[in-house]
Amino acid sequence: MDTSVKQHSRLRLLSGICRREALAEGIGTFTLVFAGTGAVMVNAISDGSVTHLGISFVFGAVVAAMIYCLGHISGAHFNPAVTLAFWSSGFFPKRLVLPYILAQLIGAVSASALLLISLGKVANLGATLPLNDDWLQSFVLELVLTFILMFVIFGSGLDRRAPVGFAGVAIGLTVFLEAAFMGPITGASMNPARSFSPALIAGIWQHHWVYWIAPIVGAQLAMIVYRYLSYGFRDMK
Repeated sequence: MDTSVKQHSRLRLLSGICRREALAEGIGTFTLVFAGTGAVMVNAISDGSVTHLGISFVFGAVVAAMIYCLGHISGAHFNPAVTLAFWSSGFFPKRLVLPYILAQLIGAVSASALLLISLGKVANLGATLPLNDDWLQSFVLELVLTFILMFVIFGSGLDRRAPVGFAGVAIGLTVFLEAAFMGPITGASMNPARSFSPALIAGIWQHHWVYWIAPIVGAQLAMIVYRYLSYGFRDMK
């Protein structure tokens, strides 16, 4: 009887922790999409007052801010490709993968829906589309961009040898730089949730698969390479 009660209490505790972590992921992804794609929309409404570099800065800054705000609660993934890479690396439990990804998608879609209500259907709600309909170019570039991002995440956020407290800055700067130089070509998504939400709300699905497959593959490749560099992650544990 005592064992059964203890098991029940343990399950309730784990369930509560899971809900809090998933909620943090939902809030973080909501904020990312609301601020980032919101900047794209406001730039269109205001005849370019935000500028492309301004949009890139917003994406990088909001990622950095949410890492420092929620990283100690959920790990600050805010990205299904990151969650899957953490899981395949062994640093993230399988039981949390689906709750995290669902929370990320719900948060992102909620942000796009709110932007549609508040600003209207402007700039395709910040949807990501390949330049000149060149899906192969965008696939390769999104894969490489996400590889770089995930590589920085492993090196600055998980490796115990990295300087403490700089992960948010390093990751945010990476998002800013990649959005700045490659945003006009692919949208520099690097995040299936970020691309999924405006696609769903605006109904824009052209080559949408690119923004799921390329980031996931790129993040997995980064995991494989960093695992090799850190001797099977032994240097990180």
